[in-house]
Amino acid sequence: MILKFVDRENELTALEDAYRSGRAEFIVIYGRRRLGKTAIVKNFIKDKNGFYFLARQENLELEFTRFKEKIAKKYNIYIGADNWEKLFLEIEKKIEGRKVIVIDEFPYWVIRSEKILSEFQYLWDEILSHQDMILILVGSYVSIMEQKVLGYSSPLYGRRTVQMEINPLPVSTIKEFLPEYGMEDLIRAYGAVDSIPYYLMQFAPEKRFWQNISDTFLNPVNPLYHDAEILLSSELREYNTYFNIIKAILDGATKLSDIANRSKVDITNISKYLKVLVGLKIIKRVKPVTANPKEKNYLYELEDNYFRFWLTYVYPYKEEIEEEPEEHLKFIMNDYPRYMGRVFERFIIKSLRKMMDMRFSKIGRWWYRDKEIDIVGINEREKEILFAECKWSDNVDAEKLLQKLKEKAEMVKWNNENRKEYYAIFAKKFKKKAEGCLCFDLKDIARKIF
Repeated sequence: MILKFVDRENELTALEDAYRSGRAEFIVIYGRRRLGKTAIVKNFIKDKNGFYFLARQENLELEFTRFKEKIAKKYNIYIGADNWEKLFLEIEKKIEGRKVIVIDEFPYWVIRSEKILSEFQYLWDEILSHQDMILILVGSYVSIMEQKVLGYSSPLYGRRTVQMEINPLPVSTIKEFLPEYGMEDLIRAYGAVDSIPYYLMQFAPEKRFWQNISDTFLNPVNPLYHDAEILLSSELREYNTYFNIIKAILDGATKLSDIANRSKVDITNISKYLKVLVGLKIIKRVKPVTANPKEKNYLYELEDNYFRFWLTYVYPYKEEIEEEPEEHLKFIMNDYPRYMGRVFERFIIKSLRKMMDMRFSKIGRWWYRDKEIDIVGINEREKEILFAECKWSDNVDAEKLLQKLKEKAEMVKWNNENRKEYYAIFAKKFKKKAEGCLCFDLKDIARKIF
């Protein structure tokens, strides 16, 4: 597969700046899988005196030996060290010039033994910080990187000189992967593969959306057919339990007790499973956008559209896909408008700052009991608030939606005495637009974000 770099200029520039600093640099890069972290660091070191090492979940003594053998082979030198301190002293002595050492999937070592954190604290403080060296630790297990490597209680706290969290690409960049797609198909593609580079690259830009779905998700030899299963089974021992939990959330369970009941997991254990899935950035905890920061009454929802699509249309239907893929494709095509409702909301939330002149300090959903507003955007400084609804359908009557939206807006408790209110409705197409409300159809959205 041809490597495609989109919208990663800032990360590469930051790495180049660190390289040119002339100082020892300790760089931490993290983010969920398939976002291109490895591609970024490999691109960075390709023309430099760089060594890349992919960690495994193995005994750390064996990993030390493997690291030593690989770096000795790369530089055609003999290394006799029997510990990390001696190893890096030999590296400095025997390899000339500015060096870049990359350890990818560092959390695997942390999982095996947290003593490695103290070991690397000593290495940095006493040796590496005085060398012509850039050390880069990369990790996909976000919670371990944030808590064990970067966190206040970590032995490595305060050592890093550069920190990067790699996120999914902005949704506006999807068009760079699929330049011939119209706005409707771009949002459909977002609903299937999110804005994750590796998954977007599975779609052939010259093929229509439904042909791409058939050739990838409904093709047992394509990565999109099985990658969700591979990711969880490689990371987690009880991956079937995790699948059941994610599926329960997808099917509408959002509170701890409901998730535990639907997934058949003991309520006393459910929190630890959810914590792991949050750490992998597959699900997230959410609360109403106007909620107090100390509010702990969270709900859980899927954060990843690839997992959303895969669990909806692939995981439960593998027999149908292998026996009658064309019939299953028809089923997906018929059901997709229903599926796209929440996807469209997420797409607009991620695009809202580009589309509106209003500045937002927070954007999210709002709910109270049985009432819900798709999007609420807040400008704390100016005491401005935007209420918005999203409808993935044609012939939308904006006047009717606006009336209901205003009724729900009255229930939102946020600076009610002195706030300035705005309203917006997003739809595929409108039957009738409304005064006193911003109305965006797909053509309007395209003009704003591309």
